[in-house]
Amino acid sequence: MVTAASVVTLVGSVTGTISALGAGHGTDQAVATTRTPAPAPPALSPSPRPDTPVTHPPTPDPVPPSRTPAPTRRKQRTAAVSPLLYRHPDSQVLDWVRAHPGDPRTAVIADRIAGRPAAVWFADPDPGTIAARVRAVTEGATAGGRVPVLVPYAIPDRDCGGASQGGAPDLAAYDAWIDAFARGLGSGEVIVILEPDSVAQSDCLTEADRAARFASLARAGRVLKAADPRARVYYDAGHSGWNPPDKQAALLEQAGAADSDGVFSNVSNFRSTADEIAYDRQVLAALGGPARLGAVIDTSRNGNGAPPGGQWCDPAGRKIGRAPTLDTGEARIDAYLWVKPPGESDGCRGAAGTFTPSYAYDLARGA
Repeated sequence: MVTAASVVTLVGSVTGTISALGAGHGTDQAVATTRTPAPAPPALSPSPRPDTPVTHPPTPDPVPPSRTPAPTRRKQRTAAVSPLLYRHPDSQVLDWVRAHPGDPRTAVIADRIAGRPAAVWFADPDPGTIAARVRAVTEGATAGGRVPVLVPYAIPDRDCGGASQGGAPDLAAYDAWIDAFARGLGSGEVIVILEPDSVAQSDCLTEADRAARFASLARAGRVLKAADPRARVYYDAGHSGWNPPDKQAALLEQAGAADSDGVFSNVSNFRSTADEIAYDRQVLAALGGPARLGAVIDTSRNGNGAPPGGQWCDPAGRKIGRAPTLDTGEARIDAYLWVKPPGESDGCRGAAGTFTPSYAYDLARGA
């Protein structure tokens, strides 16, 4: 399954977007989606901003009930926003808040959503502008003493032909794009959510194409870490309702995740934090590698857990989850992040990837 997130103009497997505009560059659309794989891959919704993420419909869980980690029955605590995470000043939700000071929903949306840091997506595969666009974000974060969360989303054949299809024309072009992306990182601390769905949703590829993709992803991790040794690079672990932990770990090992900083899960999905903690720890244990490997979890819309019946498109009754933070208090869980910006539609409450105030308001109130 694919999920969308905040973006710097991009389209991809995650829905939710924050636009990061750099001087002298074209529009970048970011789309991110994390979904449960289905016979026909679900589509992601891009945001209308320079970066647009999309969300794909989850399909029935491929993991038998006995393999799916049981949720921990404890009340979710509200975490404070980490003062270290970067809130990009250009996003759909901030634009809406600024343009609607008299709307009765504005105060709630501004306080509970717009005021919190979210990831910036990069989905435009043009290698000529990507370094400048990344640099604009990283320099802004460094100037404020903050840590940005970046989402490269340009792998060829992304989203397996679904709504967020696109990416670089081939892996050679993608490798060049990653090289340029890395040049924009600078030397400060940065979190990179490397290609949502690229590992969990790789079964649509032939064996040869999958091996080539994984080799390119492994290379990407090395390039990013070499360019900025303080970069923390995480690989796609899907989510707790997708692949069994041992299967996902085997795929991650082929993609070079054991040489990175760890894995990410639940991008643009709704799985509970407790389920994801249990699942990510199982994946990390099966992956092996150094004990320093950790996991980050997208908590942007999982406050009420997964909706019934496999609903995926702006399902009712969902709620924003734990606030973004680098201090989770949980072993091997490095961060809770808002990879997909709450309020950006999957395509039912509004156009896919666009900010929908009624949806954001409902998420903020848990209605």
